[in-house]
Amino acid sequence: MKIRTAFIGLVAATFSAIAMAQAPIVIKFSHVVAADTPKGKASEFFAKKAAELTKGKVKVEVYANSALYKDKEEMEALQLGAVQMLAPSLAKFGPLGAKEFEAFDLPYIFDNTAELHKITQGPVGASLLAKLEPKGIKGLAFWDNGFKSFSANKPLMSPADFKGLKMRIQSSKVLESQMRALGALPQVMAFSEVYQALQTGVVDGTENPHSNLYTQKMHEVQKHMTLTEHGYLGYAVITNKKFWDGLPGDVRGQLEQAMKEATVYANGIAKSENDGALDKIKASGKTQVHTPTAAERTAFKKALVKTHADMESRIGKETIQSIYKETGFDPSKL
Repeated sequence: MKIRTAFIGLVAATFSAIAMAQAPIVIKFSHVVAADTPKGKASEFFAKKAAELTKGKVKVEVYANSALYKDKEEMEALQLGAVQMLAPSLAKFGPLGAKEFEAFDLPYIFDNTAELHKITQGPVGASLLAKLEPKGIKGLAFWDNGFKSFSANKPLMSPADFKGLKMRIQSSKVLESQMRALGALPQVMAFSEVYQALQTGVVDGTENPHSNLYTQKMHEVQKHMTLTEHGYLGYAVITNKKFWDGLPGDVRGQLEQAMKEATVYANGIAKSENDGALDKIKASGKTQVHTPTAAERTAFKKALVKTHADMESRIGKETIQSIYKETGFDPSKL
């Protein structure tokens, strides 16, 4: 009887071990924007590629639109291991102590996508991601969303038009400085709360890439938008370092390849998605869109570039200068 019982126990343990070996590694990937934005689509693309390349060993579950956590909650959830992957906007790393990331928020520091990618796909970007590791975070990639434009319920033709406006921003000392440089009143607010705040007049305006403005229906409650393209909004795809380091080496390599392919996809669709969203905003007839003249764009640049100098002591002169060196930006020539 003892032998029979032992045999049954051994068989049960064997089947249990086999089941555990076959159970996929689950990665919860949480983000705060809509599923049909560039980030939403890229995260789904990564999930699909991860399943393909690992042959089902990994299952990535994507939670969009703050379904699991809001802006202020998700970073702590990652550090605690409640989720395994996030793609927060780059402004989120300043409050975490990695203030060098706030350089991405500096207005007009990138004039175009080519200049931007010299940083995000080069040594400067790699060195920034490495600064997250002491905080228990592994940086995997930078994903584009796009360049931001200002919107409000009044025309924004020049810096003077912003005086006294309550403008929503995400939590960022750089963005606070940017809005104050325009004479506006910065209002920090979670992304999921912005539509209602605009609708009820709690805030007067905001800044967004076109895809975010459209998919969150903010264009329905904003009468004017000016295509300033003054700032960049991008994301760093990050994971819990302890979780990542604990993955089998072959699986980690397959996920790195999936992330490379997802990054190419993410950056490839960001521009087309934003261009398409802008067309839809115009077609809706709810928001009047203004394209600045060269002189108007220069006036915005002159007003906003003082933020670079104001934030130098916070972000670090060395970080800002390393970006200037790569992109060729020279604020003294404005």
